[in-house]
Amino acid sequence: MTGKRGAVAAALMGVTVSMAAAAAPAGAPAAAARNDTTTVVRTEDGRVRGIRTAGHRVFLGIPYAGAPKGAHRWAPPRPVRPWKGVRDATEPGPLCPQVPSQYADVSSLEEDCLVLNVTAPAPSVSRRRAPVMVWIHGDGTVGGGSLFDARRLAARGVVVVTVNYRLGVFGGFAHPGLEGSGTFALQDQQAALRWVRRNAAVFGGDPGRVTVAGSSFGAAAITAHLVSPGARGLFHRAILSSGEGMMDMPAGVMGPGIPAYPWYTWRTGREMADTGVTTARALGCSDPVPQRALRCLRALPVKKVLEMPHVMNLFQAFAFGNRVLPELPEEPLRAGRFPRIPVLSGATRDEHRLFVGMLYDAVGRVFTEDDYDRALDTAFGALAGTVRDRYPADGFASPALAWATVVTDRMWARGTWAQNSALGRHTPTYAYEFADRDAPMYLPLPGGFPFGAYHAGDTPYLFEDKEATSRFTPAQVRLSDTMTDYWARFARTGTPNGPGLPKWPRFMPEADIPYTQSLAPDHIGPVDYAAGHRLAFWHRLP
Repeated sequence: MTGKRGAVAAALMGVTVSMAAAAAPAGAPAAAARNDTTTVVRTEDGRVRGIRTAGHRVFLGIPYAGAPKGAHRWAPPRPVRPWKGVRDATEPGPLCPQVPSQYADVSSLEEDCLVLNVTAPAPSVSRRRAPVMVWIHGDGTVGGGSLFDARRLAARGVVVVTVNYRLGVFGGFAHPGLEGSGTFALQDQQAALRWVRRNAAVFGGDPGRVTVAGSSFGAAAITAHLVSPGARGLFHRAILSSGEGMMDMPAGVMGPGIPAYPWYTWRTGREMADTGVTTARALGCSDPVPQRALRCLRALPVKKVLEMPHVMNLFQAFAFGNRVLPELPEEPLRAGRFPRIPVLSGATRDEHRLFVGMLYDAVGRVFTEDDYDRALDTAFGALAGTVRDRYPADGFASPALAWATVVTDRMWARGTWAQNSALGRHTPTYAYEFADRDAPMYLPLPGGFPFGAYHAGDTPYLFEDKEATSRFTPAQVRLSDTMTDYWARFARTGTPNGPGLPKWPRFMPEADIPYTQSLAPDHIGPVDYAAGHRLAFWHRLP
């Protein structure tokens, strides 16, 4: 996708922004620990001073790679220059370059941003090292690791590392002759994982028990790492929330005029390079010699690059067919050509309500029944009537909810089922559906629209977010506690099952009803995911 329409689609496709990016980053651990003592550890690059509380140790803004600026913009991450003395790690580091969006009023012009944050349990008398969880935030154009407060998971005995990586045009730019085109964000994440392997022990973590976890765009990145040669051996379990690795996109589902696309997250190197040439021309760096064009682009100030409309969204994808990502990921996933590590994978019950609400009813543009008919015609052509019969507008509270349900089932649920099935045929896989239809909305969107169990609505149930958790009911607090226990247990043992927790069997694709765990305040237990999302119907259609 190129041009303004592609940019709008990309912006909506990656809307899993960090919770705190939707508000002020005051929920970061440092703010709550200002009056506590400090603590120092020695990393391979030098000593860092963090914050120590009764239950946690928090280290913020630790560099894991050198500044990707100047000649190093759009180049592989390079080693950090070691420092002398003690580096302060009590304040968040800079966010990577980004611009404000409809759902996140944050911005940055700082390229020296490849930092990570460590939240560790307080030292205990036990000599057994704690499991490590590395969180890759979603969206791909906004956000940062310090906006996720991981103290709730750390309280369960997990060392949590949250990561900044290059976003948008800085993480996904591609151009003829540019080595690594379309993969710089993935390379950053792998550099962070290598840092974790080398340094986890000084924070009390076990480098042999690393779980990589992420939501939406972050989960798609993890799908890439599952099949990327450069990530082999860097993690031992994976958690995919609202993963997009095996999704396609029917026409119009991200708004009028947005074409169909065979892969939701992946792009060919040629396609992304063509977009890069167009972008270079728009930025005044057109040159028939690629290296001269790249020198011109690398010399541009960050502010100048970001002034180009939609430039961040144009590269909100990952390129395949290269050294970092040799294949379209679904091919090795289906064939079982990936490490046989345990996976926890799921989605939300009402994934697409967030996107429909943001485009229409929640912002005052009512989605009418005529709009619904046009959307079905655009997405399904000659099959629109068949879909309309299965999802009649008068069977829902509004045409907007009818359309959101169609897309949730056709795109998100079908893609999630395909991914879980591919994984479950080859490795222990635990499937879930987050189903709290009263989940607090943490994005700054108007009320009045029933967002339900919306895309990424499960994130505040795992990470501390005052805007959301202050509105939790007692039942939602219990759900949050159970989910956090599940995630921590999975990081520790490779299964979410443990004493006192509702049983969670594996997802077995060959079973009559493969097991999916419903996560809702009033029900933690099995759900027939395929029946609930009408997958038998969708599997009969193209």
